[in-house]
Amino acid sequence: MNLKPTHSRPKSHRPDLAANATVSRSQMAKRRSNRMALHASVGLSGEDRQKCPFTMPAKATKLNKHGAAVQLSRELLVGSVVSVNNKQGTKLSARVVAQLAALEGVSTYAIEFVEQDKRAETFWGIIFPPNTSNA
Repeated sequence: MNLKPTHSRPKSHRPDLAANATVSRSQMAKRRSNRMALHASVGLSGEDRQKCPFTMPAKATKLNKHGAAVQLSRELLVGSVVSVNNKQGTKLSARVVAQLAALEGVSTYAIEFVEQDKRAETFWGIIFPPNTSNA
């Protein structure tokens, strides 16, 4: 009796995805601050994937002390630096660390603040609870 599957699993055409998924899981285990399921409107400016300058509104989600996920209708380059403006007029530089999703012309990117100072800690206007995931 043959217990082996009759068909093999198709190999990924993008082997780098598996490596990226592993990195993402290990990064999540070492998260510096808890995410909060809140949304904020922000202004985002920088250069897109085609090196064209842009300034546009964006939606920040999954806020945390060190950054957020941002949604916008522009393709960004992972590793690039953008400026993020909040409604109080505070402006911070943020690094694009990963593309999380792209759906119907809206891309979602993980960003982290370049500056980790008092302005970054208070950028979202909320106090974050102590991080419990590293305990």
